[in-house]
Amino acid sequence: MIRMKDIAAAAGVSVMTVSRAFRQNGAVSAERRAAILKVADELGYVFDSTASTLRSQKTGFVAVTIPSINNGNFADTVRGLTEGLAGAGLQVLLGYTDYDMAAEERLIDAFLRRRPEAMVVTGGAHTDRARRMLAGAGVPVVEIWDLPANPIDRVVGFSNADAVGLMVRHFLAVGYSRIAFIGGDTQRDTRGLDRRRGFVAAMEQAGLPAHRLIDAGAPPITMREGAVAMGRLLDQWPEVDAVICVSDLSAFGALGECQRRGVAVPGRVAIGGFGAFDVAACAVPTITTVDAFAGQIGAKTAAMIVRVLAGETVPQVNRVEPQLILGGSSL
Repeated sequence: MIRMKDIAAAAGVSVMTVSRAFRQNGAVSAERRAAILKVADELGYVFDSTASTLRSQKTGFVAVTIPSINNGNFADTVRGLTEGLAGAGLQVLLGYTDYDMAAEERLIDAFLRRRPEAMVVTGGAHTDRARRMLAGAGVPVVEIWDLPANPIDRVVGFSNADAVGLMVRHFLAVGYSRIAFIGGDTQRDTRGLDRRRGFVAAMEQAGLPAHRLIDAGAPPITMREGAVAMGRLLDQWPEVDAVICVSDLSAFGALGECQRRGVAVPGRVAIGGFGAFDVAACAVPTITTVDAFAGQIGAKTAAMIVRVLAGETVPQVNRVEPQLILGGSSL
């Protein structure tokens, strides 16, 4: 292992000078620091920040939990968060829960043992122990992609139920009334469940039946599961004239199933999704969807954390307003 004494010998300086060169506030000239860092790079040295962390009580990372690592929305959120934190010298430590609150609890426990500068958790539903740990963490906690009724600390998100209401009202406005919903049937994906509840509430508010609900299995719902669910829907309620899917991926699968059966979209059935994934824009026809501005959620979360750590006062809730994106699947 290359050590500071090796760099000191190669650079012709003391070990203390090398140590100061690796601290941004160290009393070393810019020219000398550059020379020392160049030697360190040539030797393949990686700075061990453990001792510095113990002295400063600053770990320099923000812990983040997301439910899926192959979901483009969450990838965009992490990207926005990472880019926003980088300017403040903070890095992201990422944990994957697979939509499992017990797994999230274990990750929160492990992360808090490492004293992050802040915690970011996806959604507003957690185990009781996870809530207690987060509430007592002593660091900023931000719940994202949701608007929990009882926030732990701060929130950056939106109402998933209201977002689906946008889609329902669009379908009703263009003449569809026998509308169904695919997905959101398990407690694991609480945001998907909220979308399903939003569908039911919007239909009932319009005085229309909201019983056409198709389970699609445990999240994340794939294209294949969307296709299977659409087949079941057409078999069970052949009169349906529109369907809203819990995500664009399931909507793409539903579209494919309609095309296999010769069911015209949108001539016979309209289809809507959620998330503004690339697949919605590339499908033929394009899929009507809801853009929740995933990258914006990450960027706003980063800005909130940086301001809180700087001692500024910020609002508890930062809302993101989803937007309906019209596609050929419902026109």
